[in-house]
Amino acid sequence: MADLLEVQGVVAGYGESVVLEDVSFTLREGGSLALLGRNGVGKTTLLLTLMGMTRLHKGTLAWRGEPLAAVPPHHRARLGFGWVPQERGVFPSLTVDEHLEAIARPGEWTAARVYQLFPRLVERRGHFGNQLSGGEQQMLAIARALMVNPTLLLLDEPTEGLAPVVIDELVVTIRKMLASGRMAAILVEQHARLALQLTEETLVLDRGRVVHRSPSRSLLEDPGTLDRLLGVA
Repeated sequence: MADLLEVQGVVAGYGESVVLEDVSFTLREGGSLALLGRNGVGKTTLLLTLMGMTRLHKGTLAWRGEPLAAVPPHHRARLGFGWVPQERGVFPSLTVDEHLEAIARPGEWTAARVYQLFPRLVERRGHFGNQLSGGEQQMLAIARALMVNPTLLLLDEPTEGLAPVVIDELVVTIRKMLASGRMAAILVEQHARLALQLTEETLVLDRGRVVHRSPSRSLLEDPGTLDRLLGVA
């Protein structure tokens, strides 16, 4: 299957500060990639670079074979990028319904389907963003990204700060989303084994560089390498 996203030799950061050094990888249509690494190694910066929100010093980005570097963030959303930021980005003065309606684009993901995926939001649909629990805000952030009808979904620490029971709910939901193979995803996740169970491929960063790439299952079944790379075994 053709590559959806191609990243080659990317050096990027904020202003003159460089965070990513010579990062390269590809992602196929419908593929899923876990992006792992210790805190501060550049995982979020890589997602922000894909969204066009950092300074690209060197390297190339291509979307379905077309150059992406000069495309502004809001146009990337139109191309098919869906982004769930680490801080969720929920608007306190908008209701759940308004969050979904504000950015809805035509496609298979409708409000009705999103509510079916997140039934807890149905009873909260008239609540404002600041009236939701942390878990409900995270569900809303994912639901809102789906309303863009993305071809690629970028998930930045979707389970961070959530109670175990809420994490279990989100994992079931993310697994359902990825199972169809119609939407590609890049998942940044502090729970490494969880990310490995949900994705096909894994990229590990250290100090802004790629230090490991393999099928997720292979790394999951190799606790020695997992411990060496992340200190999680």
